Amino acid sequence: MLVALCVTEIVSWGLLYYAFPVLAPRISADTGWSPIVVASAFSAALVVSALAGVPVGRIIDQRGPRLVMTAGSILGVLALVVIAVSPELPVFVGGWVLAGVAMAGVLYPPAFAAITGWFAPRQLGALATLTLVAGLASTVFAPLTATVGAHAGWRATYLWAAVVLAVLTVPAHWFLLRRPWPAKQRPEEPAVDRAYASEVLRSAQFRLLAAGLTAVSLAMYAGLLALVPLMLERGLDAQAAAWVLGLGGIGQVAGRLVYTGLARRVPLTARTATVFVLVSASTLALAVVPGPVGLLVAASMTAGIGRGIATLLQATAITDRWGPRAYGHLSGVLGLPVLLATALAPFAGAVLAETTGGYAHAFVVLAALAAVGTVLMIASARTQAPRRAAATAERTA
Repeated sequence: MLVALCVTEIVSWGLLYYAFPVLAPRISADTGWSPIVVASAFSAALVVSALAGVPVGRIIDQRGPRLVMTAGSILGVLALVVIAVSPELPVFVGGWVLAGVAMAGVLYPPAFAAITGWFAPRQLGALATLTLVAGLASTVFAPLTATVGAHAGWRATYLWAAVVLAVLTVPAHWFLLRRPWPAKQRPEEPAVDRAYASEVLRSAQFRLLAAGLTAVSLAMYAGLLALVPLMLERGLDAQAAAWVLGLGGIGQVAGRLVYTGLARRVPLTARTATVFVLVSASTLALAVVPGPVGLLVAASMTAGIGRGIATLLQATAITDRWGPRAYGHLSGVLGLPVLLATALAPFAGAVLAETTGGYAHAFVVLAALAAVGTVLMIASARTQAPRRAAATAERTA
């Protein structure tokens, strides 16, 4: 099952997500649609994915991930076909809205729920493996998409992507995710889970966690997408700026490699503080360090370490505080504002740069936002869980 999830995640991320930034300039040039309009269609997909994540999480809690992920992969195939053949802009946008529903069913949240349900209490190692493999999606599919797009055009590329997605994800989800789902063995669980989830969602601890993670995520991803313009503002050429961005990905992989050992040895509050202070400090360093290139690369790699670990911290945030009960529902609600912030990140960096007078000033604001989010995350790790929820989590563990 872990192999199936690893394969389907790298393919789904590569074709539904990372192919777009590569093909977007070709789409604008070929259709005459403005880059902002084309980017807005993709942002709409991310918003839809965030909104659909909550009901998807509830379904997974009750029935398991097999039907959800199979349906999501089928919808992904249909969405890519609609995008590829779209004659007009409304059809193109509609294809991306459909892709957003598919993303909710096949990207990280349902895969994390599957691992939490099937691999507990060994889920951390499985989560680390999954995110390491899926982290290679851009490395594999960005250059592949660029090559196919240069020879065949963006429409044919998306049609080929639909074929690959159909072959590699639909059968894997349907035939390999067949292990019985724990909640199905306990018919009384759905009602208990709903009451339990409601108590957790009303708690101050959950609200602090959601607010902090949303603030940090907005700062991280706005900074990531604004990194190349910042480097150009620093006087680097386009190739050097791309290397600064790309080497940050190595830090992301390195962060995920070390987190498993860190989680076993360091308490939740301490590792939460360490990781997100690292994010805030690296964002500030990128804002104030003008060079040389080596220092900028070091700051980018440090920021990548923070992003890599933050993915795992989000994946385990629910189980670390409340145990695995109602994980799909709770993680769906937690992921809603985080994914919305991620969808707004491309515009947030550009707007901040324009209003503050440059990308360096924008990064100062992003560092401050990350610092506020860090304080809220630390508070969420220190706040006591609701009494009944904590007791239930302890019994489940």
